[in-house]
Amino acid sequence: MKKITKILSLATMLMMAATGVAMATPSTQIWIPSTDVQGYKTLHLGIDNYFRASGVAKSAPSPSSTRDANVMDIGLTAGILPFEKLQMEIGVDYLVIANNPNDNHPLMGNFKIGTPEESLFKLSPALAFGMYNIGPTQPAGNAPFVVSGQNIIYGLAAKTIPAIGPVPSLGRVSAGYYRGSKNSFQDTRLDPSKSQNQGVLLSWDRTMSEISDKLWMAVDYMGGNNVMGAVNVGVSWAFAKNVSVIFGYDIYKEKALAGNNTFTTQLDINFP
Repeated sequence: MKKITKILSLATMLMMAATGVAMATPSTQIWIPSTDVQGYKTLHLGIDNYFRASGVAKSAPSPSSTRDANVMDIGLTAGILPFEKLQMEIGVDYLVIANNPNDNHPLMGNFKIGTPEESLFKLSPALAFGMYNIGPTQPAGNAPFVVSGQNIIYGLAAKTIPAIGPVPSLGRVSAGYYRGSKNSFQDTRLDPSKSQNQGVLLSWDRTMSEISDKLWMAVDYMGGNNVMGAVNVGVSWAFAKNVSVIFGYDIYKEKALAGNNTFTTQLDINFP
């Protein structure tokens, strides 16, 4: 028990150190968090780019008259618990939205605690709880055009649909809910007293082993009529045991807030 307490205390201190300096993404599907957690002593490097599929969305915030801003996110996430049935990761990301003068805190933190499937009892789902985009709360006047200080807290459950006889597994389904900072999800152009700072999280993912064990597909959804609400589809190819790339497309629910849809490439590298 003392060892567990010491590890959790160290994790908390590291997380606070990361968040004290100021979006960070935990282990994800394409857009939303997943119930996956980085293994103990695994360091994960993620380099995510979001390229606009077209020019300026109608009424979208953009300093340019030709195209909404692209986004780049570079992040490190580490697994810190040496237990099979209780896992934890912490991370920090540097996220840059091109030509955005309102976002003064590009460095942000995240953490996640989770249990894998069947760790609690037979047929139990995987469970995860965490926070991301942790950082100083932004002034309400900056919202909704910044991600720093969204301070999104979430919970998720996931279950793999088992194979039945000759019918292969249909993949894994996940469902959960999130809530974020009211300031960061306000649309001050409409009504400063209202915010859309919560919604459902849904996803489906599957390794396409009929084609190749290196091929993975996913669809996910983040609810809420806010800057983060989106439907996302993508495929991933593992070029090596520890290196994979996701190629995806992001459809934003509120283009006036989030800008036009984006193509995304997400390079993931695990060490060791």
